[in-house]
Amino acid sequence: MKKSLLTISNLSDGSLDKIIELAHDVKANPAKYHDSLRRKTIGLIFEKPSTRTRVSFSAGICQLGGDVFELAPSQIEPGKRESLKDIARTISRYLDALVLRTHSHATIEEVDDYATIPVINGLSDMSHPCQALADYLTVVEHCKDKENITVAYVGDGNNVLSSLMLVMLRKGINVSVATPAAYAPDPEFVELGKKFAAQSGAQLSIMIDPKEAVKNADIIYTDVWISMGEEETGKDPKDFAPYQINAALVACAKPEVKVMHCLPAHRGEEITDEVMEAPYSVVFDQAENRMHAQKAVLLHALT
Repeated sequence: MKKSLLTISNLSDGSLDKIIELAHDVKANPAKYHDSLRRKTIGLIFEKPSTRTRVSFSAGICQLGGDVFELAPSQIEPGKRESLKDIARTISRYLDALVLRTHSHATIEEVDDYATIPVINGLSDMSHPCQALADYLTVVEHCKDKENITVAYVGDGNNVLSSLMLVMLRKGINVSVATPAAYAPDPEFVELGKKFAAQSGAQLSIMIDPKEAVKNADIIYTDVWISMGEEETGKDPKDFAPYQINAALVACAKPEVKVMHCLPAHRGEEITDEVMEAPYSVVFDQAENRMHAQKAVLLHALT
């Protein structure tokens, strides 16, 4: 059975735990895995611009001894020059796994339906599971008390939040969310989150007031207010002004709070430069963990 990763909810508890265990070990013992993907070729198809996802997957694959083959959407023109199902079935004969970064989550689902190799979601409009796995690694690395952690997400209820809620709540970490009313998290993911929270004993709180959300937070997390591809949706940055992560908001949280951002950051909008550069910012540790988490995803899928 192929082991694709489309969303956090698609993973069994056993697979999620195995990926997390692998990620910790890969980071601690990189030499142990230097040849693990030898003679494996992983394809990358990116419909959206990318820095972290492209570089972290490419570098990670090479560090595991594998090869990277990038296919530009402009060259293969999926859905125009050739159907997705034909592309999926053809490249399954050439590659060992495929990483997709797409506008529509339906694209990833269709490719996975027809591919006979593992398909990894590098980002879609609905879900960002690799980011959420890296976020979990970062949270547990930076919280001394592992038993009662609260992550407060402040800003737009987007795809990053959807995946973040699921992985944290599945692993017993409390999640407190503050968004403007018009930009609340996806109700489907909220219901899934409640289900996972009931199983793990974690708490999910959704509200409007950012100061209330961060009050007991060990981690404050944010993302851009207007995501890539949403520039024409009519979102108004003024709606998010009270949700900026600045020194005043950080002061409302626990004294030892850490701040995370999945990047790219619009400094001066959703987060201030002062906070990004503060000692309590773990943003770049978080960025590094993308590579370790994705190595684990590929190892789980291919070895």
